[in-house]
Amino acid sequence: MRFVDQARIFVKSGPGGNGIISFRREKFIEFGGPNGGDGGKGGDVIVKAVKGLNTLVDYRYKRHFKADKGRHGMGSNMTGASGTDLLLEVPVGTQIYDEDQEFLIADLVRDGDTIVLAKGGHGGLGNTHFKSSTNRAPRRCTPGGEGEETWIILRLKLLADAGLLGLPNAGKSTFLAAVSRAKPKIADYPFTTIYPQLGVVGYKTHEFVLADIPGLIEGASEGVGLGHRFLGHVERCGVLLHLVDGSQDDVVAAYKTIMAEVNEYGGELIGKPMILGLNKCDTLDEKTITKKKALLKKVSGMPVMALSGVTGAGVEDVLGALWEIVVKDRKEREAEIAEQEEPEAEETTPGGWSPV
Repeated sequence: MRFVDQARIFVKSGPGGNGIISFRREKFIEFGGPNGGDGGKGGDVIVKAVKGLNTLVDYRYKRHFKADKGRHGMGSNMTGASGTDLLLEVPVGTQIYDEDQEFLIADLVRDGDTIVLAKGGHGGLGNTHFKSSTNRAPRRCTPGGEGEETWIILRLKLLADAGLLGLPNAGKSTFLAAVSRAKPKIADYPFTTIYPQLGVVGYKTHEFVLADIPGLIEGASEGVGLGHRFLGHVERCGVLLHLVDGSQDDVVAAYKTIMAEVNEYGGELIGKPMILGLNKCDTLDEKTITKKKALLKKVSGMPVMALSGVTGAGVEDVLGALWEIVVKDRKEREAEIAEQEEPEAEETTPGGWSPV
């Protein structure tokens, strides 16, 4: 399945049905009176976040989505049928923007989150509504309301517990393949990863989701290379694993390049917990590893973990460090959700009675 993380679509709700003019005509009923029914309501356009989806490919080739219109009213005071709502299912983590991407309409971050994007038009009134003591035979009805229509931008930010950062060929895909069942493309040339990859990592008796994005290069935050748009996929991660290729000569420059792009991108990446790993240590001797770890620690101010995605050396320690932060982040998110969902206490009088 092709990975698509952004789509521009047109949505339109259904127009309401018209009310009608009708009169009761039955045998032995001399003054039947009006009995025109109302029109039905037009269908809404609803967007819902569901589990099991991780791409917006369904909206890549079909761009126009329209809900059903309401049916017209009928005689005998029969209201027309309402139009069927149109439900658009998107992956959890999808954001909805206006066409100019200046206003965030909704951020669907939990399974089941729903928003009505376009409300269906109201049904028109039949002539029964206009009957009065002075107008016994009204010949008046109203048309149904028009549906709402708009262009919107769907943007997916993958939900993962941890994310991988690094220059091209830093060994991110090899690490993901080593710790999960994901099968990313691995080769000895840059930019083998061109779409974000997700893998479920098993650590002891626990599991967490790890995201690998395309390698970043200098200027990525300004649109250079492949990674600038995909940086959004690691915004929601609880922790970042920054892998530096230990086989290259200048590991400090590699670290600074990535951090400059992260700081330039800004957003939720600033201040996010990070673990720094010196990768491909199977190609280095102990003296070189110690030297490069010291250089990275000096420039970053954080501990540096040596590892090799190929041999598995140091990988278990890295997973343990990741899991420790993931657990803390999950608890914080659960507490935040519980606080948002907690109902407000009802105001009561001193006697215990609730005010009417």
